[in-house]
Amino acid sequence: MNLMTGMLVTRYSYQHDIVFRVKHINGDKVLLHGEDIRLEADAPVEDLRILPEDDVRKREEEIKEKEEYSYRLFRQDYQLMKEKKDYEYNKEKPRSIQRFQLPVKVLHIDGDRLYLKKCIDLYQRLGLQVHGVYVNEKDLPFEIDALIQKIQPEIMVITGHDAYSGSKGNKKDLAAYRNTRFFVEAVRQARTWSPNLDQLVIFAGGACQSHFESLIRAGGANFASSPDRVNIHALDPVYVVAKVAYTPFMEKVDVYDVLRNTLTGEKGLGGMETRGLYRTGLPYVETK
Repeated sequence: MNLMTGMLVTRYSYQHDIVFRVKHINGDKVLLHGEDIRLEADAPVEDLRILPEDDVRKREEEIKEKEEYSYRLFRQDYQLMKEKKDYEYNKEKPRSIQRFQLPVKVLHIDGDRLYLKKCIDLYQRLGLQVHGVYVNEKDLPFEIDALIQKIQPEIMVITGHDAYSGSKGNKKDLAAYRNTRFFVEAVRQARTWSPNLDQLVIFAGGACQSHFESLIRAGGANFASSPDRVNIHALDPVYVVAKVAYTPFMEKVDVYDVLRNTLTGEKGLGGMETRGLYRTGLPYVETK
């Protein structure tokens, strides 16, 4: 088999359940990254099947359909929130006075360049201001302070790859996870800058099988993966961020409503009640 980096493959041993992209080849061992879900895995070359072109096209159509469905759900929620806000404002204030909105600043730190680009494209489609930075998971604790000081975000996403290894301990043992400890330490450091969960909203965790309890309780994240140790979709963090960014700051973000718009749901994501960050002011003054 003429296997090369960048190719899409599936694994015979797992009945071709997940599509991976070949990240690195070392002899007969191959490092794989999930194409749509955030999963990192190793596999021998003989266990891999190169995805045929027809399957690639079919898969792309199915994924696009799922992503469009989540996008439509979010847009419906956003429209309802906007109509409610406009109604309350017009009932109490003179209609001649125009409002303005303060954009929410998002810092998205990702351990995968390809996923980072996909996420940034969706942030822009949703009208959110985002600063995207690639940082290897192991370097997160060393980079987080400088990035927060430079960007001064209201929302921060710290994500990348992770994995649980049963040979290193049970699912409650933090040492059994590939990168969760780096996410936890990064969140802890971020919380030294902003201890208040409503002033800096944090989504943290790798895509697959991160130690959810540590990220929420020990780290201090508002939202995290993965309660049931399942894989999450690459774009799920963006929908969580968008829900927080477009919820008025006098209202709380219902965790169930957040998860409803994601592609993974409550098995892969969870979190704490959090105040929204959408703020308006008046009067609107045009800038030249």
